[in-house]
Amino acid sequence: MKKITELTAELAAPAIAEAGCTLWDVEYVKEGGTWYLRVLLDKEGGVDILDCESVSRKLSDLLDEADPIEGSYTLEVGSAGAERALKRPSDFARFLGNPVLVKLYRAIDGQKEIPGVLSAYDEESGAVTIEAGGMPRTFAKKDTALVRLRVEF
Repeated sequence: MKKITELTAELAAPAIAEAGCTLWDVEYVKEGGTWYLRVLLDKEGGVDILDCESVSRKLSDLLDEADPIEGSYTLEVGSAGAERALKRPSDFARFLGNPVLVKLYRAIDGQKEIPGVLSAYDEESGAVTIEAGGMPRTFAKKDTALVRLRVEF
């Protein structure tokens, strides 16, 4: 049996392509007692509200028809955002040289959040290397809670 996120990605693919977007991620999470099915989109030039509305309407109908989720949930379709989380090896490869924020499970030198520029990603081990303060810093996958893009102003 396929995961809800995988099935949702398959169901959403035609609507996402029709809107001229690509799928960034699908999340199925429980927050505050409510289940959320989030479909995050990406698009050259940015995702707008009309893209989200188009995909949401079509996907909602497809999910009602397929009925893959027992119980109630809230469907959210939105942009992956400028400060999106990097999860897949292709995400890291695409954004090499970009500003990121590495969030750690445990503080290192008193820091749990370390800003820098993404300089390397080891696909085999999942280690992330950033340039921070003029020096390279590498973080093991097991120590890294999240790596996300960082917008600098």
